Amino acid sequence: MDGQIQVLEQKVAALIAADPDVFLVDIRIKPTNNIKVFLDADNGISIDRLIQYNRRLYKDLEESNLYPDGDFSLELSSPGLDEPLKLHRQYIKNIGRWLEIMLSDGTRREGKLLAAAELELTLEEEKGKGKKKELVTHTIPYSDIKTAKIQVKF
Repeated sequence: MDGQIQVLEQKVAALIAADPDVFLVDIRIKPTNNIKVFLDADNGISIDRLIQYNRRLYKDLEESNLYPDGDFSLELSSPGLDEPLKLHRQYIKNIGRWLEIMLSDGTRREGKLLAAAELELTLEEEKGKGKKKELVTHTIPYSDIKTAKIQVKF
């Protein structure tokens, strides 16, 4: 499985090489050869763009004979809101949005992402309500983060 993922990573890198704002987030392969490729872009990625990449990658996989008899399925998408952030580039892209962070020690933090430095992020948490509301800023090293997910606030 790891060998297949490495081959796919190389194919995806070649596929998106002409688009420096696009980046690979993750590749997953199920035992049924269902391949899921998650791409994103610094300013978001359109469905049309994903469709173009999907067609080109599908053709490339067919021609490469990596899966004899065409025994595979391919899905390309951007990571949904339920997918945790994995790359530093995703944190940068989401500055200003609300995150729910689960730390390695089990602590949960929720707040607005203010900054995404190389080794840590800055999160602004609201404590209390009304007149007692205060903003607390946390600096959290990425190494302490178990998961970080975008939260939609209305």
